Amino acid sequence: MREGPDIARIAALIGDPARANMLVALMSDRALTAMELAAEAGVTGQTASSHLARLHDGGLVRLRKQGRHKYFSLASADVAGLLEVLMGLAADAGHLRSRQGPKDEALRQARVCYNHLAGEMGVRMFDSLLAQGRLGVDENELCLTDKGRDFAIDFGIDVESLASGRAALCRECLDWSERRSHLAGSLGRAFLTRLVERDWARVDRATRVVAFTPAGQSEFHRLFGPRTAE
Repeated sequence: MREGPDIARIAALIGDPARANMLVALMSDRALTAMELAAEAGVTGQTASSHLARLHDGGLVRLRKQGRHKYFSLASADVAGLLEVLMGLAADAGHLRSRQGPKDEALRQARVCYNHLAGEMGVRMFDSLLAQGRLGVDENELCLTDKGRDFAIDFGIDVESLASGRAALCRECLDWSERRSHLAGSLGRAFLTRLVERDWARVDRATRVVAFTPAGQSEFHRLFGPRTAE
């Protein structure tokens, strides 16, 4: 037997359709109960509990208890990033579970990926921050530049507090629908939070769609540029 990380175990955990549905449901960064996840997966409560125990033992979900209730969430941003990449591979290979519809188009435009903005608008924001010199690369690591720090502060983000936290400030996440990077990390989370706080966008946690208001879309275009025609 080869030594090293056991990717087969992780693949097997994600590979079950019911468990895959549960994990995708948790991409909204919303903690859900076993019964809520059972409904997402189309299985009984008992079966859901068994699946969740395996996901928990495998390090893919986190369990929190509050009173008599148990809530599950993704274990980390790394798990969300892995799921995002797998969704992109599945889409590229034509492995789609249903015909595309309005919700699919809305998800492709803007959605929550764990706790940050993804989709076409998320990629556009990331590209703009790079092009304007607000994000840079230092020793092969994505970083916030001095120019970007001033921009984030003007946007209402407490950069000093984020930088002192345990989570990475800036991370790239490969967008499954655009197949390019969007911004993750604590800074990505903070940007999405501010978009909502400014009433530029609203998050539908049930579908993960981020719906921009007309005013919000106009302001987003002003800051990060309009959509580029392909």
